[in-house]
Amino acid sequence: MLTVLVDYDSGNLHSAEKAFQRMAAEVGGGQVLVSSRPEDVARADRIVLPGDGAFPACRRALGSYGGLFEAIEEAVHTRARPFLGICVGMQMMATLGREYQDTRGFDWIGGEVVRITPADPALKVPHMGWNDLVIDRPHPVLAGISTGDHAYFVHSYHVKVADPAHLLAHCDYGGPITAIIGRANMVGTQFHPEKSQTAGLRLIANFLRWRP
Repeated sequence: MLTVLVDYDSGNLHSAEKAFQRMAAEVGGGQVLVSSRPEDVARADRIVLPGDGAFPACRRALGSYGGLFEAIEEAVHTRARPFLGICVGMQMMATLGREYQDTRGFDWIGGEVVRITPADPALKVPHMGWNDLVIDRPHPVLAGISTGDHAYFVHSYHVKVADPAHLLAHCDYGGPITAIIGRANMVGTQFHPEKSQTAGLRLIANFLRWRP
């Protein structure tokens, strides 16, 4: 069993790699590899796409690695490999990003990435720090995770899904903020599970055991 964390120079993968390795050892999840090589993605049993920064920059960076996105798409769409997007890696699953300029996403889960607009002007953007999850729909990656569990967020934009059935969890920050989305063999978290302590590690362990 091989889980590949995709490295395309859009984030520090050290903490994510350590968290996935720790949970893989605990649940018998096999090998965890950080790689930017399409051939590694092609042989992966599970794929994780992190992302830090602005949507357009991450999308360009991923596209600049020849054949990398194509290998991800073939593995996820054609061979139905389990996929986890984290932060901007989740946002790129949507149809369109509205940050700075309109940028096409993967269009794996219909929706747009829009700026957070809290109803309370005292709430600052970016939304940064701990927040309580509200579970909207059950899902295997959420086993053992409950409404009220904490997750760590750092972001100014979030996904507005076109189909409410694809919203798995949200949090409140002057209004609902999308926290987890999912469809078929794909799931994404706006928060950083590798930095979210108990709930985040549980989600990672669940993902490593998930068989869609």
